[in-house]
Amino acid sequence: MNPTYVVTDIEADGPTPGEHSMLSFASVAADHEGREVGTFEAVLIPLTDARTDADTMAWFATQPKAYAAATANPRPAADVFADFVDWVLALPGKPVFAAHPIVFDGMWIDFYLRKFTNRVLRQGPRDNAPLFYASGICIRSLAAMQLGWPIWDCRPDRYPPEWLGHHKHSHSAIDDARGYSNLLATLLAHADDRN
Repeated sequence: MNPTYVVTDIEADGPTPGEHSMLSFASVAADHEGREVGTFEAVLIPLTDARTDADTMAWFATQPKAYAAATANPRPAADVFADFVDWVLALPGKPVFAAHPIVFDGMWIDFYLRKFTNRVLRQGPRDNAPLFYASGICIRSLAAMQLGWPIWDCRPDRYPPEWLGHHKHSHSAIDDARGYSNLLATLLAHADDRN
């Protein structure tokens, strides 16, 4: 099938798309062997009709470098997502969305694609313009299955550093996306070895 995995991490000022805003996101595109074929990263101007979440902002106050990375030089979300769609469509092979966990990062990307473009993350019963092939990969679920760990134990501080490509989980979207891209490649290699 020649997939290109688009491993994505987002940072937001609250838990709910639309009620809160995505601050930044980054995607690392890699082939099945984990070779990086491209990156995309952006900081977004917050939604005009959204608000910040007090608990999230209190957490960001303890992570000043992450907050600075998530808010420096923001661009209009419509421009960012037009560029993101073009970037994904130019990737080689079939783009497959992946995140750790997909339920969180995926809902944000889907919301912004629907709001600002004519694309969607995944194809539902009446969705005619999915940006990605198939339903995507939850890297956290894949790790739990392959490692035999409870899913709540599948988190960056538990994985061996080499599985994350020695990328520190800094809560900067590009750093975290690179780490998760390495983790996905490690898990896929283990799966291939078993087959």
